[in-house]
Amino acid sequence: MSDIVKRSHGAGGEDMEWFIRNYVLKNLGGKVGDVPLEALDDSAIIGDVVFTIDSHTVKPLFFPGGDIGRLAVCGTVNDIAVMGATPIALSLALVVEEGLPLSTVDRVLQSVALAANEARVPVVTGDTKVVEQGGVDEMVVTTSAFGVRSKYLDRNIETIREFRDFENQWITDSTLAKGDVIIVSGTIGDHGIALMAHREGYGFEGELKSDIAPLNNLVEDLLAVGGITAMKDPTRGGLATVLNEWADKSGVGIRVYEEKIPVREDVRAVAEMLGIDPLEVGNEGKIVIGCVKEMAEDVLAELKRHELGKNSCIIGEVADDVEARYVVMRTSVGGDRVIERPVADPVPRIC
Repeated sequence: MSDIVKRSHGAGGEDMEWFIRNYVLKNLGGKVGDVPLEALDDSAIIGDVVFTIDSHTVKPLFFPGGDIGRLAVCGTVNDIAVMGATPIALSLALVVEEGLPLSTVDRVLQSVALAANEARVPVVTGDTKVVEQGGVDEMVVTTSAFGVRSKYLDRNIETIREFRDFENQWITDSTLAKGDVIIVSGTIGDHGIALMAHREGYGFEGELKSDIAPLNNLVEDLLAVGGITAMKDPTRGGLATVLNEWADKSGVGIRVYEEKIPVREDVRAVAEMLGIDPLEVGNEGKIVIGCVKEMAEDVLAELKRHELGKNSCIIGEVADDVEARYVVMRTSVGGDRVIERPVADPVPRIC
């Protein structure tokens, strides 16, 4: 490993995990709370309070389907929701480069307001700093949020216990078990591919656009159905990172099926042209879900009732015949391929 910070140290893959474990956790790691910092989940949980924070450095600030303001709100709200919690309030901190047009700031904040209203999670506090030209690249937006235990989480856990042992009080990366089914709520890779095509001016845009959306209200409906053992939004590092984190933390083997993983044809075409695996590209409006197999069809039916889940699919399962902590994909031609965790996100600065 290098002795200087690299972009890959913040890109959501193996390099970032190495950086966090060897620098952040070495100095700050501890076991405070039910889901502490060292668990490296999407949020921390202390008692019935869930807390998370995100800094956003997306480039450019505006892109097809969204902008840094909508991204900041939705990404943070979603990190609370996938823990089985209801987000209550947001904070917003701006670090702005001197010389940025005030109209740009206004446009970003209007987008923040619209996204917060859509999610029904208000911004209640914040901070603003302005730095010299070159001190940041236009703008950095940091959002934090807190939430409380969803009113449906206990019902969800009771449903799991009808079919298997489940000792946890929350949904985390370590709560999958053999037999659980893996579901994605829609097409993968949309955000990263749309942003790259726009940013680099490849001329592939067409209908490509980011899938940014707040997922908290959808999650509440899914928890009311029950049987959900794990949830995660596949941001940096995409589906490949989520599945590998689950396999590692839960100590299970996961098999997915290539032909069942939904990918838009235009996303697939751009990814192939650029030599990028869509499984490693981030989304900002999708959920990966683990659930007991007995409830999988019910969860899928509820997903398909929603606009945000109309393209949802069962893509695999926690399998007895896959070695623990491995993710294997059955390819469309019938072979098996190990899906490794990416070293870094192949599309930098997408969030």
